[in-house]
This record gives sequence, C-alpha cells and structure tokens, in this order.
Amino acid sequence: MVGEAAALRLGSTVAKAAAQMWLGGKRREQERRMDMSELIRVRVSGLRFQRGVERQFDEMADAVYDRLAPFLEREFPGLEENSRQAVIDAVCDTFAAAELSDEAILAADARPAEIVRRLTGAARPPVGLGEAETRLYEVLFAECVEYYVRIVRGLPVFEERALSELLARTTSLGAEIARVLQRLPDRSLFAPEGTDRDGEFRRRYLELVSTTLDEVELFRRTSDRAGAQVRLSVAYVSLRATGDEIRGRREGTRRALPLLRPDMSDWESSGGEGAGMRVEAALGGPARVLLRGEAGSGKTTLLRWLAVTAARGAFTGELAGWNGLTPVFVKLREYSGRALPAPEAMLDSVAGQITGVMPKAWVERQLTDGRALLLIDGVDELLDAERRGVREWLRKLLAAYPDVRMVVTSRPAAAGADWLRREKFTALHLDRMTPPDLAAFVRQWHQAVRELGEELPCPVDELPRYEQSLLNSLKDRPHLQSLAGTPLLAAMLCAMHLNRGSQLPRDRMELYRNALHTLVHERDADRNVPSAVDSGLSLGDKVVLLRDLAWRLSDNNRSEISLDQAAVHVGRKLAGMRHLDEGDGRAVLESLRDRSGILRSPTLGRLDFVHRTFQEYLAAEEAAEEDRIGNLIERAHLDLWRETIIMAAGHANRPQREDLLTGILDRATAEPRYARKLRLLAASCQETLPELSAPLGERVDAAVHALLPPRRTTDPAGLAAVGTSLLRKLPRSLGELTENQAVQTIRTTSLIGGPEALGLLTEYSDDERHEVRRALISAWSYFDADAYADAVLSAFPLQKHALSISHSGQLRAASRLPVSRLMITYPFAEFKELERLPPLTELDVEDVRSGADLSPLAAQDTLSTLSLMSLGPLKGQAVLERLKGLISLRFVLEDIPVLENLPLAPTLQALSMFGASSGTDISFVADHPRIEYLYLNADEPCLPSGFHTLATLPELDYLDLANIDVSTLERFPVRRGFVVLSHCVLPADTQTLRAPDLQVVIR
Repeated sequence: MVGEAAALRLGSTVAKAAAQMWLGGKRREQERRMDMSELIRVRVSGLRFQRGVERQFDEMADAVYDRLAPFLEREFPGLEENSRQAVIDAVCDTFAAAELSDEAILAADARPAEIVRRLTGAARPPVGLGEAETRLYEVLFAECVEYYVRIVRGLPVFEERALSELLARTTSLGAEIARVLQRLPDRSLFAPEGTDRDGEFRRRYLELVSTTLDEVELFRRTSDRAGAQVRLSVAYVSLRATGDEIRGRREGTRRALPLLRPDMSDWESSGGEGAGMRVEAALGGPARVLLRGEAGSGKTTLLRWLAVTAARGAFTGELAGWNGLTPVFVKLREYSGRALPAPEAMLDSVAGQITGVMPKAWVERQLTDGRALLLIDGVDELLDAERRGVREWLRKLLAAYPDVRMVVTSRPAAAGADWLRREKFTALHLDRMTPPDLAAFVRQWHQAVRELGEELPCPVDELPRYEQSLLNSLKDRPHLQSLAGTPLLAAMLCAMHLNRGSQLPRDRMELYRNALHTLVHERDADRNVPSAVDSGLSLGDKVVLLRDLAWRLSDNNRSEISLDQAAVHVGRKLAGMRHLDEGDGRAVLESLRDRSGILRSPTLGRLDFVHRTFQEYLAAEEAAEEDRIGNLIERAHLDLWRETIIMAAGHANRPQREDLLTGILDRATAEPRYARKLRLLAASCQETLPELSAPLGERVDAAVHALLPPRRTTDPAGLAAVGTSLLRKLPRSLGELTENQAVQTIRTTSLIGGPEALGLLTEYSDDERHEVRRALISAWSYFDADAYADAVLSAFPLQKHALSISHSGQLRAASRLPVSRLMITYPFAEFKELERLPPLTELDVEDVRSGADLSPLAAQDTLSTLSLMSLGPLKGQAVLERLKGLISLRFVLEDIPVLENLPLAPTLQALSMFGASSGTDISFVADHPRIEYLYLNADEPCLPSGFHTLATLPELDYLDLANIDVSTLERFPVRRGFVVLSHCVLPADTQTLRAPDLQVVIR
C-alpha cells in the first residue's frame, strides 16, 4: 500500500472511532458497533443533516491524513510494501477492537500516553511482525491515538460528559488520587523521571539526525550560499573493506549481502556491481568495529550515512538487524584538549538544539538496553596521549554498557589493527577504490549534483556528457585512476573536470593546488560574484591567510579553533600585509569562510577546514615558505604530522628537501623505537618529491629495502602509499620469498596499481604456489578486466582455482579463460551470459537478483556444484533436474516458489537450504535418497514442516542444523552419523537427541 492510501485509511479509521464516540456516547452497545454511516442514519434525523455530519467527519479524516502522509513517508522507508501493509492492518484492527468509549477516555483523563498503555495492555499484540514492523506499529498506533484524543476533546459533547464524570468522582476523591499516583511513570536508577516521554523525544531526535547529517560537501562552491551541499543519501557510494577476521566469515550467510544502488556500474556499463566485500556487509557481523582508512577514504561519510540510515530505519541486507537502533554520532575532534563526553553530552554536536528537553538519563537507557549505535569518529585527530584516554573511555563505556554496537574510525597510522583488540573490536580497513568502484562513484557524484539545478556551471542536461567524458579520461589515462583512489580525491577530480573541462592534474599535489585555487578564488571571480569583485584580496593574499591559519591549527595539534581567536590571528597577519587596505580580521575571516569553500563553522562560534587534508596541504606549504623544516623533523614520528610532512616535501625547495629527508633518516638510525615508522615516512615522501641528490637517494633506497619484503597484513597499505617508485624496489620474481611474503608483495603491487604494477604481476604469474595464485586472482579487481585477464590469468591452470568475478567486465573477459570454477560476487541476474563460458564444474552466485531466470543454466550441464544465494523469488527452477551431474546444491527455500516435487538431479548428494520457516515443507527431500549431507538454516528458530522425512534418507550421515527448534521432538529423525546443532532450540533433556550410532555436536 502506498503512503497516501495508508494515511487515508488510517485517517478514516480515527475519524470513524471519533464519530462512534460522539454519536454513540453512552448508548446501547450495538449502536457503538455500527459503522459511521449507519450510526449517523440512526442518531441524526433528516437526510441533509446526515450528509452534513458525514462531511464533518470526512474533514476530520482528511486532517488526520494530512498529518500522517508525511509521517509515513519519513518513518521506516526501508520496509517492504507488504510489511507496511501488515502494520497498517494491525493498527486498524487494534482500533476496531479497542474500548474507545467516553468512559474509557475519561478513565484515562484523556491522556494519549495512558490510553495507549491501557489499549496495548488489553489487546493481543499483532502476530507475524518483525522488529522493524513492530516499532512502526507502536509509533503509528501512538500517533493515531494522539489525533483521536485531540478530536474527541474538541467535540461539543465532551465537556458535558467530562463534567458529569468529574462530579461523580468527588465521592471517591481519595481513591481517585491513589489511582492517579499509580499511573505515574515507573522510576528507576536509569529512569529517574520515568520513561513516558522517551518515545516522543526519540522521534524528534531521529528526525533531527536524519535531516542534519544527510548532507555532503562536494568540495566546490556551487552558489552564493555558504556551505551549499547535496544529500548524502543520494551521493553515498558503497565502498569495500578488508580485514583478516572477516575473510571467509560469511559461509552460510552470504545471501544477506546488501544490494548496491541500481545505477552503480562496473567499468564498462551499468549494473549495480562492485568488487570485494562491501563495507556494509563487513559491518553486519561484529558488534564492535575499528574502521581504519587513509585520508579522504570516506570514514566520516560512512559514519554519517550509518547514522542517517539508522534514524530512518532503512537498513537492508546484513545490516537489517540495525533497524531500531538509535544512532549517536560523536566527533572526537570536538574534545581535543577537554574531557570526553559523558553519555548525556554525546548528543550535543548533532542535536544540541533539543538536549534541553531530553528526558533525564535518556541516553543511558538507550545504551543500557543495547538500542544505541555509537559512531565514534576521528581517533587520529587527537594527540597520542589523548588517544590513550579515548581507549580508556571506550573501555569504561563498554564495561558499563556491554551490549552497545560501536564503530570507531581512525587513520591507520594513528591506530593499529590491534589497537582495540583487548576490547574485542574487529579491525577493518577501507580499501582504495577499484576501477568499478571509481566508475560507480563518478556516476553517483553526477547524479547527486543534479539536485543543485541552476547552481551548476553547466545545464543539467549536459551532465551525462561530462560524466562519460570523465569516465573515458579515467580509462585512457591510468595515472588518473591511481590519483582518484579515495572518495575525497575522486570528488575533487569530478568537480575540477566539471569546472575546467579536460584540464585534469597529473598528481595529487597538483590536484590539491588546483582545487584550492578554484574554491578559494577563481570560481567567484569567473562568475563576477560581487563580494569577490569588490574584495581587495588576491588569490595569493587569501592563500597566505589560509596557510597561516592552517599552520597555527596544526602547530597546536588542533583541527578546530574559536572564531574569535581565528579572527585575531587573521588580523595580525593582515597587519603585516602592507599592500592591503583590509584591516578587519573578522570581516575577512567571515568572507573566507562564507565564500572560499575551504573553511566552515561546524558549530556556532567555531571554525575548521572542510577536510583535514586541506589543512595539512596548506600547513605543509606554510612550513616550506617559512622554513620550518626543523619543526617537521622533530614531529616526524607523530602520526598527526605524517601527511603534512609528505606534502611539505613536495612544497619545499631543494635544500629544504635534502634537510627534511636527511633529518628523518638520521632519526631513524638514532631512534630504533621509531625506525620503521620514520623509514616508511621517508619512503612515502618520494610520492611528492620532484628530485633527490644521488647520495640522499641512496639513503632513501636503503630505507625502503629495510622495509621489504612486506610480511604483515598491514604492510601493503602503508607501503603502497610510497607510490609507483616502490615498484622498482620490489623483486622481479617471488621465488626467494616465503609464501606469506609473496602474498603481501602481490597485495602491495595491486594497491599501487597502474601499467607498471600490471607488468610486475605478469612476471609473478609463473609462481605455482596455491596461496600466491589466489592472491593474483584477487588482484584482478584493481586492473582493467581484459588487460589483466590476457596478461596474468590466461596462463593460469584455472581448473585448480575458483575464479572470483566482481563485475560484468570480468565476466566477459572470463569467456576467454580456461575457467571451470566460478564465483560471482556482484548482484547477478543474466544467467544467459554464462552460455559464453567454457563448461563449468562449480558455480557460486552470492547474490542472485529477485526474478532471475535460471533456465539458461541448461547450457552448463557439466555442473557438479551449484550455489544460488538469492533475495527474492526465482524462475526456471525446472532446469535443476536437467543438471544430470549435479552433486551439491545450495539455495534459499523461500525463493523457490514451489517446493513440492522440486525437480532435482538424481545424482544429488549434498543439499544446503537457507531461510526455512515454520511454514516451509521440506518433505520433498524424501524423493532424493542419495543425499549424504544436508544443511538446514532458519531465519528465526522454528521446526519446518516435513522435518520427520529426514528419517527416510538412507545415505544421510551428516546433518548440519542452524537455528532449528528441535525442543518438541520426542525422537530425533536421524539415528546414525554426525549431527551439528548450531544456535538451535534444544529440549530440556538432550538425551532424546542421542543414539548409539549418532555423534551430536552442540554449538
């Protein structure tokens, strides 16, 4: 049911209940049960008056509709249509069955919250609703009761009946007062003032989160308005994450992968694809995550998207269980130099406007009940000593509130993968964007800026041409692919391409410089914005002021400054700029903030740079201009200064570069504690260095060689930051390396990317070790599909390896490869594409799109193993019987429309079934007596129908059950072999499950 129809139905339900109360009053019970039209005919004389009364209540229904329609649009948009319909039905049924007479209203003192409590306490709760549906039911029912009471209290007869009720009560005033006191909300340690206002405040808070955090800056000024932005929910693009603890974790749960946006494309065409494990899927398992990523990798944007999506109850896939959580977004940068927030202060940065009316201990209740989603952003933006305080703060929070979900972000240099291991955090790393990810980002970026309309520098209908032009440039110029490896850099590249056409940069230093010049000055000047034309400040003047401000912030290890203090600094700097007539530091600062697009006010009276990378770039330029090389060397071991020092190497003149690199390497020799970190920093500076003297170049080479070969899983990301120059230091053959060193070397090479990296991986392709070849197959995602397939994979004996396909470009390239085992990891529906492949023996499709037709699988009648993890009904299931050699099958029960007489190959020996429910009938397994292994998984604990037929499988000797309720079984159907019970509901006496020839493992 669409939102309008649902709102209209609810409005009619509320108005009808009010009409029955008004017209029925204290009359006979049968009158109160009449529908509205019939009751009006009985109680109102004359056709004209009857029609008038009906119109009055129709207007009431319309008024309720006007309130509910936007409410339904806003709340829980992630719910499926049938789920919304079930909720609407439940609310209407509850109203129909509720005692809503005047006696009932007056007994509750016409207080909506009390009426809701009485009605829900007396009525049977609706059945069949999930957690999200139940929450929507509760919220919607409370809203409808609120409107009903307000209507009733405005009816002409209400005051008369209320007065009669009040007079009757005076005879028992003492008892009435006792009842009033009993109705006061229960109080406890965590609810000192009760919980009767919790729901109302939560709704208001979630609305605020959904609005204030649903915006993203595209790093370009788009209008005369300060801070013009687009909706994050439109611009958001799913990224990939890796982590040792999540690799291989999702066996048996992969069907729950979230669907990507329909218009996300692979490198060649649209199709909703992407490479690797999506970060949303990676977050779905662990309750505590340390999410690490380099500068501009999208950490903060991801947290904001999580907060907005939680506020709207719109999670799907593996994060669907997060619907119902209350997001709490904490920016650690705001607490630099001061105490970290207590629970009641955690809402200040996002919802400070309404915390004054927050029920006491409300945040604590969310944390205690495990309903909070804590999103902690920016460990790296604090000093090292302050980070230790963060860890202790987190430890105390988790000790007090162990059930809370938490995601913490940091740059890798500031927090290692094991930084929060004692607190049982899972460490994930946001990966560099692959070509398919980058193409998806470009398309989504251009889709997002459409909302800016006439504020764009081009007509909206020309955006597709700009989009395709940029994609072509990225494909034809590999250095641009490497440059745009993070969302920050990709967004800047998109904006620059839109503003400047084909004038795209060669490296990120040039990209930052061009972006700053465009944002700070050129765009306003080009458009003749009056404030820019009248300003006496040139581009150079503005950059000088911004550089000074950036250095002052960095020098004090801060990311924010008060507006008053910043105005003082700008005023002092202006005093030394004798060629200017400007003297008002605050006016100049506010102009820079409002017009440059580089500064912003995150909160009232505070100032920061829109992204920390701009602060680091400008501080590095200031350090070179003012010859502060000694300061940089002293701070080279500090994580906060890493990016500033790398970019300072690019800004510096030749003597400064020599001094900087020499000082860092001297410290590496003299201070073993920081030796590895300092050598890696010196090596990373090569990314921005235009040249080095021969002696110093040899020292840097020696430092790099001390870091090679990579050994730890955390090494590749750090080494890849060195850039393409590192490729010349890597071995030309892997033969001398251990298997682990070889794997990490391949990962490092693939993260660097580009033609030179592809050439090196081609030389590695003759290594026959199993894990090395798996790493080479995984590296495919970072390169053009056809080029990598021809250069690296074509010589592989792929019959021994499963080839992972992450986008359709790879699938097309696979048709030229000797592949026999295939895993498709992106949302897939076109099984006809498989007809072009060589004969397959194994096929695993992790995310089959709803409605996909399986019929083309008939061309792959050599399949022995087939896995189809889907999220909706499939067609063409009859093809399963034609796969005569099929031995192993995995599928989702609820997505096969007809299970009875399910056509399966007679050769089937292993069967895995997911998504069982109490209504599922698995009796069809009796028709397949050769089954030896059977796996059965249920979404909720239940015992599927036909479970007893397992006893008819003579060859079954391994049964694996997950989430199955076997507590009511008098006798277990399997009496021999091996049984695994994972998270199952067991009988009180587990001996009923055992037999002499049966081995049972309970997990």
